[in-house]
Amino acid sequence: MGASAWTFLRNLNQERIVLVVTLAIFAAATVSLPGFMTTDNLISIVRSIAVIGILALGMSVVIIGRGIDLSMVAIMAMSVAWYLQLLGDGMPDRYAFALVFAGVLAIGLINGFLVAYADVPAIFVTLASGSFVFGYVRSQLIPSDAVPVPPGHWVEALGAVRFIGVPVEVYLFLALSFAVFLFLRFTKWGRYVYYAGDNPQAARNIGIPVRPMLVLRYALSAISAFVAGLLTAASLHSINTRVVNSNLLYDIVLVAVIGGIGLSGGKGGVRNVLIGAALIGIMLNAMTIIDIPVLYQNLIKSTILLAAIIVDGLLNPRDEQTAQQGDI
Repeated sequence: MGASAWTFLRNLNQERIVLVVTLAIFAAATVSLPGFMTTDNLISIVRSIAVIGILALGMSVVIIGRGIDLSMVAIMAMSVAWYLQLLGDGMPDRYAFALVFAGVLAIGLINGFLVAYADVPAIFVTLASGSFVFGYVRSQLIPSDAVPVPPGHWVEALGAVRFIGVPVEVYLFLALSFAVFLFLRFTKWGRYVYYAGDNPQAARNIGIPVRPMLVLRYALSAISAFVAGLLTAASLHSINTRVVNSNLLYDIVLVAVIGGIGLSGGKGGVRNVLIGAALIGIMLNAMTIIDIPVLYQNLIKSTILLAAIIVDGLLNPRDEQTAQQGDI
């Protein structure tokens, strides 16, 4: 009986289960929560899904390759805060953007280099780099926690763009999702991500550049964080660096894991991110309408994340090579 139960569990499709749960929550919220189906609320849901989804896209590329990036939120907030501060200090936009983008890319490349070539576990590398980025930028480069977007700047204009009443960040999220899908499924380097995530030693033995691919993944993750930060600033007309100390990072991991991205590597894709982002966006919106205190919202999210990790461990058991790599 135990063997039959284990076989049944192994054959479960997490993606389909989460999709059904998402539709069920959406239907229940539509029927029971006043104001849930209003246009403004639905736009609020898709807007929140867009930002966290872009972050989850970068995180998922790293996780598929057997890694994790805990520096994403720090890069997102501090890079955009520095960019806006440079603009406020009078630096021309093209120079400020180029300087900040180079800094973002450098952090991603350093993360990847330390994981790939120094063999430091990714969880420690990215945790340390995120803390460094936050501490250095906040203490040396910006004078306050919140940095406003200069009036009339293109970031401010971007936040006001609508197509058929839908904010532009939603379209950008869909466009980036499609680009990542094409990268993972139809390019040589994208397929290398899956090969290295599934069995890095075998991938190295057949000539796949496993270490350069690690560096590339962390660079892409850093860039996706910068894009998400720009969209956040466009929406709020400012960036608050205190978001680094929020639970946003856990929400990103939750979106990836609950959607079906396997922490053991080599499994998942953009579709899993879309489903996971939809579930978390709808669930958080419903809890806000119900007026559940943030403390209990965090408790619910942490319980779901723990359950998702346990289920992931059962459906995608870690092998010896995953344990040796130490990325998770």
